[in-house]
Amino acid sequence: MAVDSVIDTSKIEAMVAQLKAAAARAQGAVAPVESVVKAEKAAPRVDFSEVLKGAIDQVNDSQQQAAKMSQAFALGDDNVNLSDVMIASQKASISFQTSIQVRNKLVSAYRDIMTMQV
Repeated sequence: MAVDSVIDTSKIEAMVAQLKAAAARAQGAVAPVESVVKAEKAAPRVDFSEVLKGAIDQVNDSQQQAAKMSQAFALGDDNVNLSDVMIASQKASISFQTSIQVRNKLVSAYRDIMTMQV
């Protein structure tokens, strides 16, 4: 479950470059526009559906791992501790609850957009 695969550092670097350029302009020094444009173009495009699918896959993997550990403990496997089973179960539960909250926010945003008058 690597979080690094979800975080895009090039977008963060582009944002930092934009903030530095804005700070330089605010102090009176004019930052070259080319560096800001390069930083914006360097950021690859992220597909929302791929990120969402990856997050759901991570939740599914954590739930499957917790279920396997629970089953192994129930069958008497000496390599699985009760504390490890409980921790894996809680991690799976928290990740599932988080995904439910994200889903609720997306549905709420969709409803808000659909009720807007054009």
